[in-house]
Amino acid sequence: MTKIHNELKTVRDMIRFAVSRFNQAKLSFGHGSDSAWDEAVYLVLHTLNLPLDTLEPFLDARLLEEEKKLCLKLIDQRVKKRIPLAYLIGEAWLQGHKFIADKRVIVPRSPISELLSEQLNPWVVDPENTANILDMCTGSGCLAILAALAFPQATIDAVDISDYAIRLANVNVAMYGLEHQVNVIHSDLFEALGNKQYDFIICNPPYVNSTSMKALPVEYQNEPELALDGGEDGMELIRRILKLSPSHLQDDGFIVLEIGHEYENFMNAFPTLDPVFLETETTSHCILLLNRTQLLTLE
Repeated sequence: MTKIHNELKTVRDMIRFAVSRFNQAKLSFGHGSDSAWDEAVYLVLHTLNLPLDTLEPFLDARLLEEEKKLCLKLIDQRVKKRIPLAYLIGEAWLQGHKFIADKRVIVPRSPISELLSEQLNPWVVDPENTANILDMCTGSGCLAILAALAFPQATIDAVDISDYAIRLANVNVAMYGLEHQVNVIHSDLFEALGNKQYDFIICNPPYVNSTSMKALPVEYQNEPELALDGGEDGMELIRRILKLSPSHLQDDGFIVLEIGHEYENFMNAFPTLDPVFLETETTSHCILLLNRTQLLTLE
């Protein structure tokens, strides 16, 4: 390692070395980076305290010895332990916003974030009159925070059953100074919400089916099982959520639900439903919308 250390002189050298190590180890990505190159750039720029969106001016800048050590340590941990980089550096980015990341809570990455940045257009007809939003299974609180930024006049309730998630969500909410707008609530789904109703619900629940859980790359196995495991067909918690949601929605309310790659399992579990699937830049048939009238047919 000493020889390698001595030969890596510039930012360009370190990024190239990281890409090679990541490719050689056949790492799995998807926790904020889509490729070995993106992850290597992110790792190096973050470690050097350089702007994450400004690479070119620094490529041929020489590295200090201490900087080399820090970069190589992270690269080594990423390869040998296959821990998502977000956990190693303690932060993740979503729609241009930073969130504190913790290994006890799923890494922020939901594509629902893209829809929130567009104020759920055209489904939210009057964004300025949106008063109450529920983020069910909030995890780190990232979607609740993005909802608060997209709908600054609304109150957002961010709910999770995990004590760790509640703690981390509170940290992220405080980081954005949104304590007045986002209420972080410890609850088993809707239990602690009383009779409160919402204009709409956003939800990224555990939905990975049992077979897929066993085949997950190590990176995903390093995330809390509670946040991923959706039972035999992936629909275990979703059944409860959809059954209970109508009581907490306004008459014209709806739920936006992430189901990942469980399209077939969802349609098999709910054959009478006809959801609208919402496409994002990177996903199709992964997020669906159901209005309250449709949900009432499940009762």
